[in-house]
Amino acid sequence: MATKFMLSSFKTCPWVQRAAIVLRAKQVPYDITYIDRDKRPEWFLKVSPHSKVPVLQIDGKDALFESNAIAEYLEETSMPRLHPADPIARARNRAWTDFVPTFASAVSSAMYADSEEEFAAKAAKIAGPFSKLDEALAARGNAGPYFNGPNFSLVDAAYAPFLQRYTFMDRLKPLGVIEKFPRLAAWRDALLAHPAVKSSTVPNIEAVWQENLILRKRWLAKYVSQSVLGAAAAA
Repeated sequence: MATKFMLSSFKTCPWVQRAAIVLRAKQVPYDITYIDRDKRPEWFLKVSPHSKVPVLQIDGKDALFESNAIAEYLEETSMPRLHPADPIARARNRAWTDFVPTFASAVSSAMYADSEEEFAAKAAKIAGPFSKLDEALAARGNAGPYFNGPNFSLVDAAYAPFLQRYTFMDRLKPLGVIEKFPRLAAWRDALLAHPAVKSSTVPNIEAVWQENLILRKRWLAKYVSQSVLGAAAAA
């Protein structure tokens, strides 16, 4: 009997996108419902212990929270397998997946800076975690394009949303960081071109992301305007 999945999300949440990428990569059908972050409904608060997304509801009975737990559940219950078969490689993938919050924090702290000065200071700190991941890509023992070589994996799904957000920010206000790490840049390009990543968000995700960011950070308004004008001129 087919299992029915419902994924709860905010439209721009990268952690939900991680779960959606895994569902897409495994070609598992699912529905998605978008939650108003400022008016989280009672039914959602009952199934989300931390009042956060993602939440994956299963057959309307069980609910899983936290993106890593959701990804591992899907890995155990549906094919194809996205973890490497080799236990050492699998452990190494999980170890680098545990680094995702540090990586994500470096990117998001710059995005949510309260001033241009704070943005510059926090953007300078992105190079640290980028360098560590670039070194991991150098040591992986394969030519890519993904972390484990030709096969897309859970570690790829974990990093793709945050490399995408970095790219959105870089287009809005150039950061000048990823260019220093060619292996990371090549991995980013491969991830963002993957069908599961491309189909894991709302169709106009970059515009929705910009709108959400500008509501939080008014000082970025001029860069959004410049970005829109530049895109129009290029069209």
